[in-house]
Amino acid sequence: MKSMQLFLAALLVLAVPAAFAQHHEGGAPSHPSGGEAHPPIPAHGPSAYKGTPHAAEPNRNFSDKEGHPNVPHVDGKTWVGHDTGRGDANYHMDQPFAHGRFTGGFGRGHVWHLGGGNPGRFWFNNWYWSVAPFDLAYCNGWLWDSDDIVIYADPDHIGWYLAYNVRLGTYVHVEYMGM
Repeated sequence: MKSMQLFLAALLVLAVPAAFAQHHEGGAPSHPSGGEAHPPIPAHGPSAYKGTPHAAEPNRNFSDKEGHPNVPHVDGKTWVGHDTGRGDANYHMDQPFAHGRFTGGFGRGHVWHLGGGNPGRFWFNNWYWSVAPFDLAYCNGWLWDSDDIVIYADPDHIGWYLAYNVRLGTYVHVEYMGM
């Protein structure tokens, strides 16, 4: 009887940390926020933009198909809205990576659970971030204390990363603010 109690206690000790894990390895979390179906997490971030850049517009329509959101989003392998090119002044930084570089992991194998905050300052796993001022309107539906996100490097805008919201299938440019 005593060995059974020890076994159950050991099982409880091992199970509790797993239940509260904020980082999901190997793809989407097993229980996405709200239990709703969500778009598949992109395998990788966008490629560097080639071609004539799309002019940045404050009231741009991103809804490329009926039923798609009117904010930057991922449609299959296409990062809709990530087409303004390297010269977009909205994403220029005088001091890129002023707070260091994020090293916690990129892409769908690293899903992070937001721990709180707002677009001006949010966090997960004691890493702090800020949404680009030009992208503030694109994250209105984000749940800053419960959504899962994935971070990707931005190949066009030096110093910025892309935060992909797993629940919504949308993304915004974010700056890493450090630990």
